[in-house]
Amino acid sequence: MAGHSKWANIQHRKGRQDAARSKLFSKLAKEITVAAKMGDPDPEKNPRLRLAVKEAKSQSVPKDVIDRAIKKSQGGDAENYDEIRYEGYGPNGVAVIVETMTDNRNRTASTVRSTFSKNGGNLGETGSVGFMFDRKGEVTYPLDVGDADTVMEAAIEAGAEDCETTEDGHRIVCADTDLNEVSNALEAALGESESTKLIWQPNMTTELDLEGMQKLMKLVDALEDDDDVQRVTTNFEATDEVLAQL
Repeated sequence: MAGHSKWANIQHRKGRQDAARSKLFSKLAKEITVAAKMGDPDPEKNPRLRLAVKEAKSQSVPKDVIDRAIKKSQGGDAENYDEIRYEGYGPNGVAVIVETMTDNRNRTASTVRSTFSKNGGNLGETGSVGFMFDRKGEVTYPLDVGDADTVMEAAIEAGAEDCETTEDGHRIVCADTDLNEVSNALEAALGESESTKLIWQPNMTTELDLEGMQKLMKLVDALEDDDDVQRVTTNFEATDEVLAQL
């Protein structure tokens, strides 16, 4: 899994910071609005909303933006978003999952399809690559919250399935249905997490060389540029040498 934990860091370093940041804020706000509309507007009574707010805070989304997104869900003019998952293959046969929230299914399907084909990939049927991933909960902490043993112990106590410590920080993985419970227990033991979210974790990977990684990043960047796309996950594997050259 060498490549996956470094993926976010590479993207972050790549820049377009301001534009990427405002896009990220609007995507996180959209998730908050949808979560609040589907359940209770109080994060304490709505686990999905609580996780969405937590993730937004970890990305430094201002409190007034979060409050506005929750308020928007209660107004009569709140848009209705459908959550649709697309699956396909990127360059070199890398599996790609694209999670979207859209108020226009036709527009989103057409944009996602053309983005795949323009960037050396192709959109598949639902389920075409899903079997290569497991749905999991992921909680991350910075290195300074404690050493690997301390965090591992807290993760085991919290009911997590796995815990790994790298130079980028501590990453704790649990069953998707346990994320709220596990993250609450970790928070009590270690304090506020850096990130808490549901992820698609690859259970099989595709090795890429430098050229393959560059092509894949082009596809992922193009997909993430679409306002309807919330998150893109791939199952690439790459050596540290390849990642260092990106």
